[in-house]
Amino acid sequence: MKKLLSTLLLAGVVLWSASQAMAFKPAVVFDMGGKFDKSFNEGIWNGLEKFRKESGIKYREFEVQQEAQREQFLRKLAKRGSDPIIAVGFGQAAALSKVAKEFPNTRFSIIDMVVDLPNVQSIIFKEHEGSFLVGALAALKSGTGKVGFVGGMDIPLIHKFACGYVQGVKYINSNTTVFQKMTGTTPAAWSDPARGAELAKTMFDSGADIVYAAAGSTGLGVLQAAADNKKLSIGVDSNQNYIQPGSVLTSMLKRVDVAAYEVFKTAHDGSWKPGFKILGLAEDGVGWALDEHNAKLVTSAMKSKVEQVRKDILSGAIKVHDYMSDNKCPVQ
Repeated sequence: MKKLLSTLLLAGVVLWSASQAMAFKPAVVFDMGGKFDKSFNEGIWNGLEKFRKESGIKYREFEVQQEAQREQFLRKLAKRGSDPIIAVGFGQAAALSKVAKEFPNTRFSIIDMVVDLPNVQSIIFKEHEGSFLVGALAALKSGTGKVGFVGGMDIPLIHKFACGYVQGVKYINSNTTVFQKMTGTTPAAWSDPARGAELAKTMFDSGADIVYAAAGSTGLGVLQAAADNKKLSIGVDSNQNYIQPGSVLTSMLKRVDVAAYEVFKTAHDGSWKPGFKILGLAEDGVGWALDEHNAKLVTSAMKSKVEQVRKDILSGAIKVHDYMSDNKCPVQ
């Protein structure tokens, strides 16, 4: 009888777990560039795949190809009963603001922008802190005293990356020249590797020996141009060191994978909360990548210096200006 009761109890637990999994219907809308952009979107995908493998719970997904699809996809998922729904990227803010009001009982999370609604969780990052670190590393490594920055779409968020980078460069060597270019003014700026390569090549021809790309898949062109010209690049968002081993000095890590994973995990366990989450160095939300692909490029002295800079930012000894606070950068 005890064995029968145990078997029935176990069967009940299994059925309950299965019903819970069926009731939980997470979803995501990836933004322009696609989930395999080797950068921002792919970082999100990595986090969601980690959740899927751990929990066995599948998620619905859409990939935006044109701007009008953002609102369309978010509404379609909400109508189908998906919850929570992740909106990937700042570009989805307007669409989410509208759809979230239509579905007040659905939980939404947006990564990289703020939407102030009672059923929305907004997750943003201190990209300026991570960019400061890779800027410091670039200045420590540069042999020409000239480095570059290639941004994607010309928006305040990308200027935030650029400003943090310039501050880090100038902190190490105020005489270093920093070339800066944005790829474009439309979402197409995130998906133009050829243009990224062209801009980087211009900087290399002007004497830069390191170029930092914060431009989605456009940055892949920057990484390729650096490798082709025997110069160095700096990747962004995901660890891109492996893409061009030996010519990527480092990558500015923006842990969108962790953010995405936590959205699904907390929604599933009941601890998800609306409001704002800000992830910086203190929260391990940003950082820089050191692995087997760039280890030979970073000396122990460079590593020690960047680690000291990190500690000084955390302690407040170094204050990194946030471009988004006033749309200004104190150094150029």
